[in-house]
Amino acid sequence: MKKITYFFVLLTLVFSCSNDESDRSDELETLNPTAYNTQPLLTKFSGTGLSYEINGNSVIFTTQDLPDHTSPYWDTANALYEEYNGTNPDWNQNPGSIGAQNIVFTISLKPSEAVNKETTSLGPIGIARNGVVFFNQYAAGNNPLTGEINSFDQWLGHPAMTTYHYHVEPTWLTQEFGEDAFLGLLSDGFPIYGPMENGETVTNADLDAYHGHTGVTEDFPDGIYHYHITNEDPYLNGNGYFGTPGNISR
Repeated sequence: MKKITYFFVLLTLVFSCSNDESDRSDELETLNPTAYNTQPLLTKFSGTGLSYEINGNSVIFTTQDLPDHTSPYWDTANALYEEYNGTNPDWNQNPGSIGAQNIVFTISLKPSEAVNKETTSLGPIGIARNGVVFFNQYAAGNNPLTGEINSFDQWLGHPAMTTYHYHVEPTWLTQEFGEDAFLGLLSDGFPIYGPMENGETVTNADLDAYHGHTGVTEDFPDGIYHYHITNEDPYLNGNGYFGTPGNISR
């Protein structure tokens, strides 16, 4: 009789835990997208020449796009100038340099999935928490990044003319805040996180066609759709924005 009772209790516990996990999964999958609110993330933005203001359900970022870290692309008279000391044996400096920009993003604070997805364009598609802009997975002419990668500095950014930007993991930020940390926002308002989640490396196979998924993050314990940076193409973004992109002016 004792063995039967013990088995019944154990079966009840297993069934209960299984139901809890299933309910949690269902809850994330059916999370009302109108519940998304990224305003709490704004306090994490800080950078030279970076400011923001809230206008209704939108945030307006104005950035000079100046990295807060060293680079060989700074003028040699700048205190942040540093010769390349990264690990790429094929590194080749491009002819660009870091210069102050005036880039304005108007981004929704309450993003939701777009019915009709839009492709990303060349140029800025999002903003990192230090004010540097993100570009998509293509070089000029919508070509693969294969050659351009060799011009990325020691923090994996580089300039297009004078517009400094990241295509891939901004290692300055992941080194400072962690590989699972919030890194910035794409123009559609959805957050970008680093290449780790729950102690595991995120791969492209873990993500959808837009290079994101819905799940719990440190900032959103109830779950939110978010992008991840991975170490393989498309690195940050896939087949366009998951949500509706806001306005970007330069």
